[in-house]
Amino acid sequence: MRVELRCPDPSCNPYLAFAVMLAAGLDGIARQLPLGEAAEEDLFQVDPRALGLEVLPGSLGAALEALQEDKVVQAALGPHVYERFLDAKIQEWDDYRTYVSQWEVDRYLPVF
Repeated sequence: MRVELRCPDPSCNPYLAFAVMLAAGLDGIARQLPLGEAAEEDLFQVDPRALGLEVLPGSLGAALEALQEDKVVQAALGPHVYERFLDAKIQEWDDYRTYVSQWEVDRYLPVF
């Protein structure tokens, strides 16, 4: 069977990304997780949920919540790297979500 691995964002740390991808693949093999049905449709043109496919988290905040529940990723990173990575990404998410952009000023200031 063919499995497709979409490469992560090029701004990621490749060492951490490949460690996690390998750990996830090995975990799936060890637990004999079934592969899902192939999706041949252009997922940019159709809602993946309409096909019964799971979707990735829609924000960094949602991704961090998923990370905190994922024991496989935590084990792949190890406790030291996981904790530092999580702390850094929580700070990044806090900085992003509390930043007031020019678009928000232009959009909402005249309304209120």
